[in-house]
Amino acid sequence: MTKTISFNDLRRIKDSLPDGSIRQIADKLNLTPQTVRNYFGGTNYEFGKNCGVHIEPGPNGGIVVLDDTTIYDMAIEIIQGQNKE
Repeated sequence: MTKTISFNDLRRIKDSLPDGSIRQIADKLNLTPQTVRNYFGGTNYEFGKNCGVHIEPGPNGGIVVLDDTTIYDMAIEIIQGQNKE
């Protein structure tokens, strides 16, 4: 399932994650932490891969189309769990 979100909103989600969340997501999905960072707008492809994130220039940092929302969904789940505490 695809999802369209602004780049700024995607970065806000990444910035809202508690310490260690990138590694936690990477470990659960058998990915490198840099691949997860690239999902959230990073560009280090030497140590990580592209995960089906397409960025188009525009307002609010541009529009991002996520081909697979698994990482996004896990991040939202972590943030919601953090907010319940």
